[in-house]
Amino acid sequence: MMKRRNLGTTDVSAIGLGCMGIVGLSGMAAMYGEVDRDEAVRTIHRAIEIGIDFLDTAEVYGPYANEEFLGDALKGKRDKAFIATKFGFKIVDGRVRGTDSRPETIRAVCESSLKRLQTDVIDLFYQHRVDPDVPIEDVVGTMADLQAQGKIRFIGLSEAGVGTLERAVATHRVDALQSEYSLWEREIENDILPTCRKHGIALVPYSPLGRGFLTGEVKRAEDYPETDYRRNDPRYQGANFDANMELVATVKRIADTHGATPAQVALAWLLAQGPDIIPIPGTKKVKRLEENAAAADLALTAADVAALNAAAPVGGTAGERYDTPGKLAMLRI
Repeated sequence: MMKRRNLGTTDVSAIGLGCMGIVGLSGMAAMYGEVDRDEAVRTIHRAIEIGIDFLDTAEVYGPYANEEFLGDALKGKRDKAFIATKFGFKIVDGRVRGTDSRPETIRAVCESSLKRLQTDVIDLFYQHRVDPDVPIEDVVGTMADLQAQGKIRFIGLSEAGVGTLERAVATHRVDALQSEYSLWEREIENDILPTCRKHGIALVPYSPLGRGFLTGEVKRAEDYPETDYRRNDPRYQGANFDANMELVATVKRIADTHGATPAQVALAWLLAQGPDIIPIPGTKKVKRLEENAAAADLALTAADVAALNAAAPVGGTAGERYDTPGKLAMLRI
């Protein structure tokens, strides 16, 4: 049975399922290779069967198509799932054109997401990225109104910085923060994670496997097809790739001692950081889903954790998180 962790006043599976890879960001059919839709549906169904009920999507994935896919896949199973989705991007002709968290936009996206997901309530509604043009007090206030109306159950933010978090919780309770966190992206440990813990906010790490790097089954950027996100990821390129593979070697060594996979070790390390950590590794394949789920039962030793911490210190990963300054500027503000 899948272990559970608290989020707000409820509990969800200790490991969730990130659905972005099934239908990727705006203008991208899929971010991590080709998709077998039937296999992706089987993956959603298998997740429910093994107790993974925390499913993550967003308006911008597709755009729109990811929510539609999930709504279709969950027909007859909606009561067994905890659905998280997101608003916050301005989408024009199928492409992202900045942020938009105006109250009227939040309300409109909520209604549209409810329809696409074929549900009458969104379990967790995130602001996908902080909008510098809209006060966070207005954003959270609008979400609180939707909560009072029964349209959403819990309130979340994504990639918000400490100042934004503090202002948000002064307005209304925030239940979850989604942020990139893994062995190769640990900077939130400096201030964001302590702030979440001060306010009882669950931390939901996206890309908990370093966008696939920590699985150890990776290639250099130039060896991926043009449509694959990793082709433009700085951490997959040149000398950065070589340096980051040294971390993977440590992960593999520890995995071998446990008869586990590198992905399972990377997820177990995250889970060991505290009971308020709920990673959402993405996959569109049943085999990978089951592999990830097994990480919830992998107990690392103190020596294992110390070795991983030493191999992946805060700020130690080679290369920027994203390939353009614009993407970086939208993070942790």
